[in-house]
Amino acid sequence: MPRIASSKKNMRKSRAATVRNRAQRSALRTALKKATGSDSTPIEKVGAVRLLDRAARKGLIHKNTAARHKSRIAKATA
Repeated sequence: MPRIASSKKNMRKSRAATVRNRAQRSALRTALKKATGSDSTPIEKVGAVRLLDRAARKGLIHKNTAARHKSRIAKATA
């Protein structure tokens, strides 16, 4: 347990970020599974692409990873 006040604050911040990142990553994975399924709707695919863009912008995933997933979703629809 840290004694320094700034270290305590950093620990609180990192815990909060971990919880937030885990929830967002889980939502992204769920959306990707729904979008790549055989009975997916165009709305689900647009939603997944939107989440991918946001995750890449926020640094949750790498931009090339987002681009790769978006490409695969587009290829599956064509």
